[in-house]
Amino acid sequence: MKLAFIKKSFSVHGGAEMYLQTLIDYLKRTGHEIHILANRWSDEEGIIFHKINRSQFGSFLSTITFNQNTKKAIKDIAPDCAISFERTTCQDIYRAGEGCHIEWLKQRETIDPFWKRFTFRINPLHITLLNLERKIFRDTGLIIANSNMVKSQIVKHYGVPENRIRVIYNGVDLRRFSPQNRERWRDKVRKGLSIPEDAKVILFVGSGFERKGLKTLLRALSVFKMTGDSSLKNVYLLVIGKGNIKKFKSIAEGYGVKDGVYFLGIQRDIERFYGAADLFVLPTIYDPFSNATIEAMSSGLPVITTIYNGVSELIENNVEGFILKNVLDSDELSEKIRFTLLDSTIMGNSARQKAENFSIEDAARKFLEVINETTQHLTH
Repeated sequence: MKLAFIKKSFSVHGGAEMYLQTLIDYLKRTGHEIHILANRWSDEEGIIFHKINRSQFGSFLSTITFNQNTKKAIKDIAPDCAISFERTTCQDIYRAGEGCHIEWLKQRETIDPFWKRFTFRINPLHITLLNLERKIFRDTGLIIANSNMVKSQIVKHYGVPENRIRVIYNGVDLRRFSPQNRERWRDKVRKGLSIPEDAKVILFVGSGFERKGLKTLLRALSVFKMTGDSSLKNVYLLVIGKGNIKKFKSIAEGYGVKDGVYFLGIQRDIERFYGAADLFVLPTIYDPFSNATIEAMSSGLPVITTIYNGVSELIENNVEGFILKNVLDSDELSEKIRFTLLDSTIMGNSARQKAENFSIEDAARKFLEVINETTQHLTH
């Protein structure tokens, strides 16, 4: 089969879509002709790349031109099946990895001031994305959602029949993200940061600190330190990811927790920090399926997140961690942190056991099954 994958930026060396790379490796080995339509990529043997230009003048123009140029390229390539990981309108299968933009705007209303919420209606990027979203969900033959949460939102906002949506959770590399990283990295990372051996370490991983709920976590840490158990005196927070570090350092200082918070920016070998931590916390406002959360579980860490994270569907309260219903409730988050840190080992073991059901290879196989079904339907 001739298969075309649409991804604005494609790299075979990691990234959020690791299982896309695993899927393509499977397809290459079985003799399929693989085309990648991208604006940027890392060359790989056995893949035919097509440069898709996009405007550099504004994000909404970039989105529009990428879609237009992709449609032209698809016509020229004439694949047996086109699979898009981007908001485009020329595919046979669309993976809704970013969830529903309309739902994301709704959730932002809980954290943004009134004047900013008003701009959502006139912002050309939001208008463009919402228009594309309507066309995608109306016209695409099959949609892959990465959580039941996203599936239900697509049905709710766009009336898509459930039989046109398949749920395939993001897979995790069970070898890279392993509890064994605790033995390899715990002492090294902590010594490098001058964190005492007996300290408890909370890990936050996410880019876009506002959306990921970092402010709520910093406030919870403040409450925790004021009323915390005497056996949990030394608690540190590692913040990894891209965001306004200066702003959130100021917030941490305002809450009186600055000295215990390390802003480490983007880290390539992220498994080191899972190995150094005792607990993973992500009080996110909206996450279709947080890769960092399933990586933490695979690494043997208990996790605390919110019902607005698709991964929460895999978590049972007081088993693998906890799920928060109110994303802004720092008091409840503080309570759950305290409870979990008192004995995180059992929950961490349960989290690893749950993650073992969601390997990256299994996710790729399920995706391949969907491609095969779709191509059979298209040829009949």
